[in-house]
Amino acid sequence: MLLRFDPFRDADRLTEQALSVLRSRGQVMALDAYRHGDELVLQVDLPGVDPASIDLTVEKNVLTVSAERASAIHDGDEAVVAERPTGRFSRQLFLGEGLDLARVGAHYQDGVLTVTVPVAEQARPRRVEVTTAGGRAGVLDARSEPAGAATTAA
Repeated sequence: MLLRFDPFRDADRLTEQALSVLRSRGQVMALDAYRHGDELVLQVDLPGVDPASIDLTVEKNVLTVSAERASAIHDGDEAVVAERPTGRFSRQLFLGEGLDLARVGAHYQDGVLTVTVPVAEQARPRRVEVTTAGGRAGVLDARSEPAGAATTAA
């Protein structure tokens, strides 16, 4: 009978477990951020979190999200595999000056915290009246071509 013995198997397994914990810590609060119309939308993954533990604060231009995930393993239970991070987690985001931080909104559903931050009125695109030396006035829209601009086809 031939027995295969690998003295490094347990060391490899322990090293992989330690590295996976370190890799997962950076992804505990994975998020997406995008602009939707006149709002900045943040979606933060918080699966298994009690909504009452979520704390969202805004101070100056820093938005802080923190939450707590309790362990499902109780005293007397024997953990076979315990890879899901537990405890209190926090993430800070530095927001730009063009946002209306007084009107931040938040909603938690299906393990996702959605935070909406309106773009400040003064930071929104607006129409500007343009006058010429001849006194002719026109309106420029920051999102379109100037009035009277000619386009030619080749």
